[in-house]
Amino acid sequence: MRLFLLPISTRRTLLYCQKLPLAASEKQTWNDWVQSKASRTWADWEKQEKGWKKSVVNYGNYAFRRIPYEEWGLKSVPPLSQRRREVELNGTEKVEVVYPKSLLAMDKVPKILEALATERESLHRKRLLWCFVGMPLTIPIGIIPLIPNLPFFYLCYRAWSHWRALAGGKHIQFLLKNNLLALTPSPIVDEVYAEQKQPLASTPEPTTAPATDEFKTLDPPASKTPNPDGETMLLSQANGKKMTQALDLPQLEVELERAIWQVETAIRKSNEEAKNQQGRSESPREPKSDSADSKEDKKLQ
Repeated sequence: MRLFLLPISTRRTLLYCQKLPLAASEKQTWNDWVQSKASRTWADWEKQEKGWKKSVVNYGNYAFRRIPYEEWGLKSVPPLSQRRREVELNGTEKVEVVYPKSLLAMDKVPKILEALATERESLHRKRLLWCFVGMPLTIPIGIIPLIPNLPFFYLCYRAWSHWRALAGGKHIQFLLKNNLLALTPSPIVDEVYAEQKQPLASTPEPTTAPATDEFKTLDPPASKTPNPDGETMLLSQANGKKMTQALDLPQLEVELERAIWQVETAIRKSNEEAKNQQGRSESPREPKSDSADSKEDKKLQ
């Protein structure tokens, strides 16, 4: 496998794991087979012109787009099976980490990977538990004829998704602990970021939670940070597509598109809230009514 660290903004970085072709001696795992089968089924449903399958796909894609891109990134990292653990520990080659040298200093890359692997760990555990609690409650819906039990299947999917994110995070922690990563700056990635035209969406305040502020990922050049204490986008949707073409990774396109959209939405929402708050603080006080003025005059007399 190969890991990619692609900054989306000055405070957020996308993690993506590319699955390399299997060696002749390797077999496809059961988990990979299930994922492949589900992907083919979903693609077939997307081709439907109408019907409940097409409706499920439309609502599903709407919901999938709102799953945090950090979760998708961790899910792209395969779980650490015992066989994979032995192969990586005894292997002669390390796992390559591709990143832009112009935006990420080499000594920061391990810290960013550790943050991405651990900062959402408790959240995934908590939501995995709630999915297990909710599953039995949705089983009676399956009694209704001709209607698939979508709430149950959705909770099953979300439980699997949280488990995969936890497993991906554990795998990255294992690689960091055993020094099994080869940090590889990419001139191709740097070139795409250099071609990005300014200005991009920005906000004077960070959109990340205070708990993750310490994991600010970048110290980019001043030309790219009109709001150095806030947050600035580093990729547009157009350049995100250029990135996937330059890296010859078409499967990365949907991941970048989702991440860019989510961060742009967070920045836009933050700016709107700041604007509304400023408008409320600058709104003039309402003039007193005549009756109130007359009462005050009487008191003064």
